[in-house]
Amino acid sequence: MKKQALLITIKNPVLGKVKTRLAASLGREKALGIYLSLVRHTCEVALQTEADRYLYYSDFVDETDEWSSDRFYKKAQTTGDIGHRMSRCFEETLPLYEKAILVGSDIPGLSAGILAEAFEKLSHNDFVIGPAEDGGYYLIGMKAFYPTVFEQITWSVPTVFEETIQQMEALGKSWSAVKTLSDVDNVDDWEKHGWEI
Repeated sequence: MKKQALLITIKNPVLGKVKTRLAASLGREKALGIYLSLVRHTCEVALQTEADRYLYYSDFVDETDEWSSDRFYKKAQTTGDIGHRMSRCFEETLPLYEKAILVGSDIPGLSAGILAEAFEKLSHNDFVIGPAEDGGYYLIGMKAFYPTVFEQITWSVPTVFEETIQQMEALGKSWSAVKTLSDVDNVDDWEKHGWEI
C-alpha cells in the first residue's frame, strides 16, 4: 500500500461558471481570472507536497491544461452534491493508500507546510480537518473511508464544520485541525490576501 495521496477538486474554468458571486461584483472575465490565479496557486502548492496527486475535475478531464498528466492523476468527479462528490474521491483512492487528504482549489492561504502538517496529524489521528472562516472547511483527510462524515450535512451554511466534527465524534474517532483559512467567495475575501484583481 502506498503512503499518502493528495486529492484536489477543481471546477473546469469556464467563463460564467466559476466564482459566480465574484462575477456579480466584478464581471465574469475578472472572476474567471481570479479563479485561474487560485488554481495556479493550488497547483504550485501541490507540486511542493510529497504525495501522489489526484486532480478531480467538476465536469470533464482536461488533458491540455497546466496540470501535467505526468505529475497528477486526472479524473472527473461524480455527480451529486458536494458531500457525495468528496465521498467518492476518497472511496476511489483510499484503498490504495495509508492516508489521503482532500482540498479545494480556491484557498489563497493554502501552503505546502499546511499540507505537510495535515499529513503528520493523520499519523496520530483518524481524521484531520482544515476549518474555513465561513464555518465550512477547506481540507479533510482520513486513513480509512468513513462516508458518514459526508452524510446528513447541511452544505453551504456556517455549520458545516461543526456538523462534520459531530459525525467524526459519533463514530468514536479522533480528529485534529490545522490552521483556519478563508476561501474566496467575494471581493473582500480576495482583497484581504493582498492579491490584485
